Amino acid sequence: MQIWVGLGNPGPRYALHRHNVGFMAVDVIADMHDFGPVQKKFSGWAQEGRIGTQKVLLLKPATFMNESGRSVGEALRFYKLGTQALTVFHDELDLAPFKVKVKQGGGHAGHNGLRSIDQHLGPDFRRIRLGIGHPGHKDRVNGHVLGNFAKAEEDDLAAMLGAIGAEAEWLAKGDDVRFMNDVALRQQG
Repeated sequence: MQIWVGLGNPGPRYALHRHNVGFMAVDVIADMHDFGPVQKKFSGWAQEGRIGTQKVLLLKPATFMNESGRSVGEALRFYKLGTQALTVFHDELDLAPFKVKVKQGGGHAGHNGLRSIDQHLGPDFRRIRLGIGHPGHKDRVNGHVLGNFAKAEEDDLAAMLGAIGAEAEWLAKGDDVRFMNDVALRQQG
């Protein structure tokens, strides 16, 4: 069993925020891979399914970003899993918009969702970094992160999310390099 977490904030007013791109990614994966119905579990929304031969639980914490680690910790403890089974999809300021990179472990770079997971479970988990770009000045970061994707970005956003869903089997198999390469190729097409 693997647990894939999408980070975001609950509620319709946050739905299209750049900070919610992790939620968007797991929603697309659930749709493309015919996951089961959404269940309220682990202080969030969970869906079970398979990607290839791998059993995966998709989780969207409903705790708001700053408390994501509580929800993720509940799920890992329930299934008696360690952080080697955990993959977290999150927005990344330090990547160009719509670039997708996989990273094992590391710091939180000021991301409150990652900080919360680090505090509850430690830093040793796989991260799927979804580029949202940097607004250029640190004073503009909050507005950028908590702002909606622009209309002009919607096609690129859909292409990135579709590529992630289509290539998710490589992540499930643990082939992070093939996943990144194939997502990038799809985005060029």
